[in-house]
Amino acid sequence: QVQLVESGGGSVQPGGSLRLSCSASGFTLDRYAVGWFRQTPGKEREGVSCISGKGDNTHYADTVKGRFTISKDSAKNTVYLQMDSLEPGDTAVYYCAAELSLMTIQRMCSREGYWRNWGQGTQVTISS
Repeated sequence: QVQLVESGGGSVQPGGSLRLSCSASGFTLDRYAVGWFRQTPGKEREGVSCISGKGDNTHYADTVKGRFTISKDSAKNTVYLQMDSLEPGDTAVYYCAAELSLMTIQRMCSREGYWRNWGQGTQVTISS
């Protein structure tokens, strides 16, 4: 059974940092692209950052470029999203997703519909 579990969300002040984890079970992430998406009430999920199966290609949304870093630990079958210099606009529920695909990471990150396997989400709140 394919399962993704996110953790690491919480509430921090602007300028703070959080590290989200996406742990997989039932399959090996080495072959899967993994993406982080976020969603606020009334809006569609937007791609934040994505990483290829081998971890050699990454993509970031312009809004988080330079502040967020995605990485993959194959030994732990886990993908991380390091979020620094957090802003109130980063407040959202963050989801990770995994998919086998030949599409580029940039294209995969552009649409939630390209992903079939999702975690349950973790809340991130940035507030002073």
